Amino acid sequence: MKVQRRLSKKPLAFQICSSITEVEKKEYDSIQPDNNPFFEFDFLFALEKSGCVGPGTGWEPRYLLLREEAELAAAVTFYIKTDSYGEYIFDWQWARAYQDAGLRYYPKVVVGVPFTPANGPRIIVRGDYDYEECARELIEKLVEICSLNSLSSIHFLCITAEEQELLSDCGFLPRFTHQYHWHNQGYMGFDDFLGDLRSGRRKQIKKEKNRLRDLGVEISVLGKEQIQSEHMDSIWEFYRSTSLRKWGNAYLNREFFDLIFEKYREKTVLVIAQIDGRPVGGAINFRKGDKLYGRYWGCSTDVPYLHFECCYYRPIEFAIENRINVFEAGAQGEHKFLRGFEAVPVYSSHLFFNPGAQSSIDNFLREERPYMRSIISEYNKHSPLKYARGGKRGKII
Repeated sequence: MKVQRRLSKKPLAFQICSSITEVEKKEYDSIQPDNNPFFEFDFLFALEKSGCVGPGTGWEPRYLLLREEAELAAAVTFYIKTDSYGEYIFDWQWARAYQDAGLRYYPKVVVGVPFTPANGPRIIVRGDYDYEECARELIEKLVEICSLNSLSSIHFLCITAEEQELLSDCGFLPRFTHQYHWHNQGYMGFDDFLGDLRSGRRKQIKKEKNRLRDLGVEISVLGKEQIQSEHMDSIWEFYRSTSLRKWGNAYLNREFFDLIFEKYREKTVLVIAQIDGRPVGGAINFRKGDKLYGRYWGCSTDVPYLHFECCYYRPIEFAIENRINVFEAGAQGEHKFLRGFEAVPVYSSHLFFNPGAQSSIDNFLREERPYMRSIISEYNKHSPLKYARGGKRGKII
């Protein structure tokens, strides 16, 4: 059993960086958790170097580091936000309420991953240090920084349940929404997974897959050195096409995808669909440890059921083959629920420096939480998954 070190009585050293390049890559990656790829040096570097975050983007990066003497013990990556785009835990109503009251909501601070509703730890502590002690030091310092700089609020998004409990103890307001995640029940293959579904859902999925086969669609799942530059070319075009249709502007740019190809292929999984050798659709995923995260999808040709195959079924097959325990396919989408994804809580925590806002939003969240619990419970009661209907689900705090 690993013994965790307590922080020494010596003065702690806090460091605030405005670029990940101010930290040594090996040092920063050494404290990262085993199953969250989104705070690794190369991913953060790709966001910065490409200009997807930084001046003029609404996402100003900051890295709060806790050192004991020269040794990096813990870190929090946060962003100074001038809007609420790309967050997925929606607070537009709170921003409007501030405006109606004559208060300034922006800038605020977000602790999360830009444009990525992936769940996981946001307070990163090296494994041989006492987690709670380091986390409390970082939270206290972050609150101090934001208060001194007249920022309206701090928002920890898509955090763990344990982090939410700690943040609540530090005065933050707990919130939870929901997503749909796929959980591996020790399946030996995709047919084994289908056997865990209601017969109607099982038949529908087989019908969808057979329809793609009849249309001559060929699907490839590529990882690591299998990924070539032409594959990233296709993924970029698919992403750009989807972004233009849905939002008008893409959060990410071509340089980001080039940097992922150059520096982050090791944790990238692509799904590419072709007809007669021509790419027609695909999706990009990221994998670390026992978790797979589906991120961006697009297509150049409207093919029935192609979205489900690229974004759900093939990544599930990949997860089963590679003994991955959890597949997060992104935010929202009841169609995930119908295809074997379980409704799960998504935790966030919020602190407002205006006492009136803190009190009012606390009252709102107290009313919202029972409603969200009931939604998650009702979804899983009617799940096509046998184990979910049987109540074998995680506790919702």
